[in-house]
Amino acid sequence: MYKMSSPTSLSDFFTLTDLQAEQFARLEELYPAWNEKINLISRKDIDNLVEHHLLHSLTIAQVLRFAAGTTLLDVGTGGGFPGIPLAILFPECQFTLIDSIGKKIRVAQDVAQQIGLTNVRCLQERVEEEKGQYDFVVSRAVMPLPDLVKLVRKNIHHRHKNAMPNGLLVLKGGNVDSEIHAFRKTVEVTPISRFFPQEWFKEKYVIYLPL
Repeated sequence: MYKMSSPTSLSDFFTLTDLQAEQFARLEELYPAWNEKINLISRKDIDNLVEHHLLHSLTIAQVLRFAAGTTLLDVGTGGGFPGIPLAILFPECQFTLIDSIGKKIRVAQDVAQQIGLTNVRCLQERVEEEKGQYDFVVSRAVMPLPDLVKLVRKNIHHRHKNAMPNGLLVLKGGNVDSEIHAFRKTVEVTPISRFFPQEWFKEKYVIYLPL
């Protein structure tokens, strides 16, 4: 599934169907357009949408390839990261994207609809309010790991269908030692630089915590 070449195209790293390639290409149009209306991403960073947002979201797929039927909750999705890129890559999985900020969740909903994603639902709510159970919770630096664990433990289903037990898969950067200390016996920290050579991915990690 994975290839490595140029830093600018997702197809250099992932084998995509024609539909998936088209959907990712549409994201490169939709997010800059939305960013003109709502400042989701810094103007400097929007020029690096593929590397800093799409590819970054998809690094979770380097750690675990989700089985068909897997259910995932994206906490604090903002405009749809990492949920929407993952939903494109795993069309046979079901994604629920939540964020407490209405304008951000409206962007995620619009983007999902415009690219024809049928495996995504977007809800404006706080994670404390979400009662559903899922195989995995994913997030991108939404809050310190111990705080996130307290809030989402109730949302993790106890029946497993993947190669790794159900739990958390989160994207973090910088020094994560203090965040993972309480979970040091079970947590797995994977440097993203193991998969992608770009300078931007140094000191960025996928953290997996079974719950």
